[in-house]
Amino acid sequence: MKSYELMYIIPSQSADEEKERLIALVNSMIEKDGGVIESVERVGNKKLAYEIDKKREGFYVLVNFTADANVPNKLGVLLNITNGIMRHIIVAK
Repeated sequence: MKSYELMYIIPSQSADEEKERLIALVNSMIEKDGGVIESVERVGNKKLAYEIDKKREGFYVLVNFTADANVPNKLGVLLNITNGIMRHIIVAK
């Protein structure tokens, strides 16, 4: 299993309950495919480098996890179609 780092952005206007629901959803996506979450860091609201969907701020979440090599591709596809995730990036450590 390899180590990965996932960072994704949730709209900062979302309610706290919605943010927690999305964080739990992403965590369950990772664990469903056999991944092991090492840490979840709620970085918080940050100004975006450029406007996304007419929004200038986002709530950043950083997840460190280990998984098989096929998990990041499947996770990326799921995150692309998940409502409430503005952007994401997955990097192998």
